[in-house]
Amino acid sequence: MSADPQQPAADWTAATATALGALLGAAVDGGQFPGGVLVAGQAGAGRTVVSRGVVAPECGDASPDEHTRYDLASLTKVLATWPLVGTAVRAGLLDLDAPLRAALPQLPSPGGELTARQLLNHTSGLLPQTGLARYQHTGRPLIEHLCAEPLVSVPGAHHRYIDRGFILLGLLLPELLGRPLAVLADALWRGLGLDATAYGPLPRDTRLAPTEQRLRGAPRTWGIPHDPSAALLGGVAGHAGVFSSAADLAAFAEHLLAPSGPLPEWFTQSRRPLVPVEPDLARGLAWIVTAKGSVAYHHGFTGTSLYLAPRTRRFVVLCTNAVYHGWDRTRLAELRARALRSLLPGD
Repeated sequence: MSADPQQPAADWTAATATALGALLGAAVDGGQFPGGVLVAGQAGAGRTVVSRGVVAPECGDASPDEHTRYDLASLTKVLATWPLVGTAVRAGLLDLDAPLRAALPQLPSPGGELTARQLLNHTSGLLPQTGLARYQHTGRPLIEHLCAEPLVSVPGAHHRYIDRGFILLGLLLPELLGRPLAVLADALWRGLGLDATAYGPLPRDTRLAPTEQRLRGAPRTWGIPHDPSAALLGGVAGHAGVFSSAADLAAFAEHLLAPSGPLPEWFTQSRRPLVPVEPDLARGLAWIVTAKGSVAYHHGFTGTSLYLAPRTRRFVVLCTNAVYHGWDRTRLAELRARALRSLLPGD
């Protein structure tokens, strides 16, 4: 199933939603996770929403819909940190290719010599282990700890997807833009009309999907980030911690696919391939991009995904709590692969 750019938008969205909805339903019916929501759309030409299953057993028979909120996990990187970096760049407060120390002189080496571009495209060489508990109760700012750690590879040499770079950016942005990360992000989202998008913690209710039960007999993770480092940071971090709905993610996609404006321009710049990831895939600034930049996308560990095809202005949104029974990459593999293929140019 590849995209036909000549296919009418209504036909494409309906056919794509039906095909992907069948895969989502099969996973839910097979007990892989409680339920989920997906949206297939074309900016300016409508959306089709499909949902399957229930929000979670804790929520009774409540069915998910486009307004159900999910833990986005690493989609936080592109929904919060990445656009705010673009704001700092446009304001002349951050040079993507200058050492971070140019913006914050007190940062120690070797991290202070890294660039924002290296953090965004995951070539920083920072430690792959995210664990932040070792830095508690030291009296030293976390941003300095992260920068003082030894690097594991030469900056710019290798792509290694890690969270530390975006944690570092999430700590840098308040220093540059003068307000806490949650306040900056909230102003961004409200300006875009994303009223369901927020950092946690959030109150438990049937419109908010719980995630994993980490210990038998313990409360399920619900309204607080599934990511342990984001939770340790109070729920607000550059790499994880944001909750949102399929409707808000679709609206965000439509903003990125608009013909002009600061956010679409930053998206155009960011989806240029910078470093190879695997055959036919590269990393831009935060985003994974396919060959020739036809599709840009990002995943979240909890079971979320956002795919955008700039040339056709089509997009696919996926929201699930696929970690409900613990994480297994195969649960979403076929659905995610089909979602990507649905946006690729036809043969």
